[in-house]
Amino acid sequence: MKPCSIVSLALAAAAIFSAGSMATSSDSSSQIVHITQGAIAGVELPGGIVAFKGIRYAQPPTGDFRWRPPVPPPVWTGVRPAKDFAPACPQPPSPSGSIYWDFPARTDEDCLFLNVWQPARAEKAPVMVWIHGGSLRTGNLAAGIYDGSQLARNGVIVVTLNYRLGVLGYLAHPALTAESPHGSSGNYGLLDQIAALHWVQDNIAQFGGDPRNVTLFGESAGALSSIELMTSPLARGLFQKVIIQSGYLVSNMELERSVFGQPSAESFGENLAKKLGAPGIAALRAMDAQKLTLDSLDAGFDPQATIDGWVLPRQVIESFDRGDQARVPIIVGFNAGEIRALRFFLPELPKTPAEYDALVRRIYGDLAGKFLALYPASNIEESALAAARDAFYGWSAQRLARSQTRIGIPAYLYYFSHHYPAEDSLHLDAFHGSELPYEFGLIGRNPDLPKYWPKPPDDPAEQRLSEAVMNYFTSFARDGVPAAPGEPEWKPFSDSGAYLDFAEEPRLGHNILPGSFDLQEEVISRRRRSGAQNWYINIALASPPVPPPPSPRSRPSSKNP
Repeated sequence: MKPCSIVSLALAAAAIFSAGSMATSSDSSSQIVHITQGAIAGVELPGGIVAFKGIRYAQPPTGDFRWRPPVPPPVWTGVRPAKDFAPACPQPPSPSGSIYWDFPARTDEDCLFLNVWQPARAEKAPVMVWIHGGSLRTGNLAAGIYDGSQLARNGVIVVTLNYRLGVLGYLAHPALTAESPHGSSGNYGLLDQIAALHWVQDNIAQFGGDPRNVTLFGESAGALSSIELMTSPLARGLFQKVIIQSGYLVSNMELERSVFGQPSAESFGENLAKKLGAPGIAALRAMDAQKLTLDSLDAGFDPQATIDGWVLPRQVIESFDRGDQARVPIIVGFNAGEIRALRFFLPELPKTPAEYDALVRRIYGDLAGKFLALYPASNIEESALAAARDAFYGWSAQRLARSQTRIGIPAYLYYFSHHYPAEDSLHLDAFHGSELPYEFGLIGRNPDLPKYWPKPPDDPAEQRLSEAVMNYFTSFARDGVPAAPGEPEWKPFSDSGAYLDFAEEPRLGHNILPGSFDLQEEVISRRRRSGAQNWYINIALASPPVPPPPSPRSRPSSKNP
């Protein structure tokens, strides 16, 4: 699928401190913390939670700072209020009526801010740093769905952060590479995330947090970012655990050479500049940020990280194969109905079983029998949805779990299959992102959810599931072992492919979706060998014909168990 198609379709688819760390101001609802830049005043919430919103972690990435690595903010005098969310980064709106529609009230290119929720009596508390999703195009931390106050009640400090999106966060261009002392361009959004993690290292102790116990967690593009950060030397040592929700392993553009059927990132950026009528970087920097964001997407710009040799030394999948990733415990998983709200993954579906069979055989060749056994023609739509889910999210989750297990690091796999009447009525059961209200404790807090989001019922069973998810995740952040009182023991993946199914209630299983991983691993292996096909979006029934198998002499041994 061409980048312009991806863009247009993807848019359809973010107290009381320990002694000496804080003083109370004359306003009993305000709390003051002294960070490296100066003093900030947050606001106390019910239950002793203190929220600090809109904390600047980098100077404005505007003017000559557009498309440069983030610069630490200056110090200030006095006490700055930290009681309101900062503007979101420039972004396009989601289509009206989308379940994900939650356009921020304010956007601004000066958007490198973060937020902190601190639990009562925090002292060396575990820290959870959230990276929002949104296809690297959108994200609104002021949206209630990312409110960290309920998680903080489990004794963790929650940090959420903005990062540059779209063309402002991911443009590579030869002129930008020439400016860089590292010979790099294209990864400004990732560099923002790394700068925020450095801010956490420098400041979180002042909030009662433990900088040596940081857990990254993110969903969708936030999970993708977390995976990439696991392979970046610049992020090494900045986090100790990772929770990857509906993440995906993709083939990234490389800075200067064409790989996997994709142009180089620099040539892609040069082509964009021509389409926008910009003679050089100075002209691009002079453009209005919001107009540039929208025009670049209309011109087919697809924001993705770049393999630049500095931020990302090599293809992410290769780093995991080499064992070069961060050796930290992970939770990783995906949802049963991922594709139900992301139908851009599907082409126009065949109308008859015979057409379906013919299409599968044309794409999968000698692997067609295995595909049809897993995804039969008896229900074309359901098979197409399941095949796309397994090829993109399911394969990625299992491969990450296998990679950590192979190097002796604990990995915990989950499958979120829970659904409820409001989802079912829209045929969206267990859709992409549907776990978010459960992990952020929003059951019964429907106004905090996006306007068109199918609202979970507020009843004891839903509350119990939400408590279980929060307990599993926060206990993992605390000591690396996910546990929830009164719920099943979550075994590591090394225990016969163990996984936890978040269904009506959590339940332990083994060997998830048998056969699906092996099929997709073979497909990706062939694509990697041929070097001519990428595997971002080009999956399942939207895939180009899969390369033939190698001859027996040239077949390498697998590095993955």
